[in-house]
Amino acid sequence: MTAPGASVVFGVDIGGTGIKGAPVDVACGELTEPRFKVLTPHPAAPEAVVAAVHEVVDHFGYRGPVGLTFPGVVVGGRTRTAANVDPGWVELDAEGLFRESLDLPATLLNDADAAGLAEVAHGAGRGKDGVVLVLTFGTGIGSALFVDGTLVPNTELGHLELRGKDAERRASAAARERHELSWAQWAARVDEYLDLVERLFSPQLVIIGGGVSRKHEKFLPLLTERAATVVPAELRNDAGIVGAAMAAARPGH
Repeated sequence: MTAPGASVVFGVDIGGTGIKGAPVDVACGELTEPRFKVLTPHPAAPEAVVAAVHEVVDHFGYRGPVGLTFPGVVVGGRTRTAANVDPGWVELDAEGLFRESLDLPATLLNDADAAGLAEVAHGAGRGKDGVVLVLTFGTGIGSALFVDGTLVPNTELGHLELRGKDAERRASAAARERHELSWAQWAARVDEYLDLVERLFSPQLVIIGGGVSRKHEKFLPLLTERAATVVPAELRNDAGIVGAAMAAARPGH
């Protein structure tokens, strides 16, 4: 049984391929137990995803506030878009659905925004002023934009147009696997995408996260020198879990 302590809150990261969670010490941004993961159901309809989240939370016997990420735009707990999950999520009061199903206080936010909150508080963006952009490369491309430490939510920059299609269709980690690209070939696509976001936002720092950040040494050295400093996420693929817990721990949640 995991009981929430003074600074322990549960975080769940809902992705296009997996749903993972763990209790988090939000004071230091570290998991207090190894994370538990289940596969994202297909189709990823709301009821099926809620059942999977239940399995993750129940695995720890946790009772307390829960933060959850979602791969789409989240405004006031309502999911506005659902690019990589079932369209049944569109305009759903998802936060209320999780709260009712889990019978626990629940806070929902965009998945990349959650990862960004964690990286800016406890990782590669700690103490950095100016424009910081966190990009998560996985099933799609998520983005979290910060100006002097303040989040601009729901930027969803993976859906910028690149060569006539959503950028994430060309440059996500899933696209690398789908097209069987070498690391060098994929790095060229990531470079092209970074050129686009750099022209739009002129970030001083770009943090590369998502599952692929575990293998950053395979592609980061292949990227072109640019005005922005490009670094790997320090929290790697735990950032979403940590950021979700941080959001649930904020006053008023």
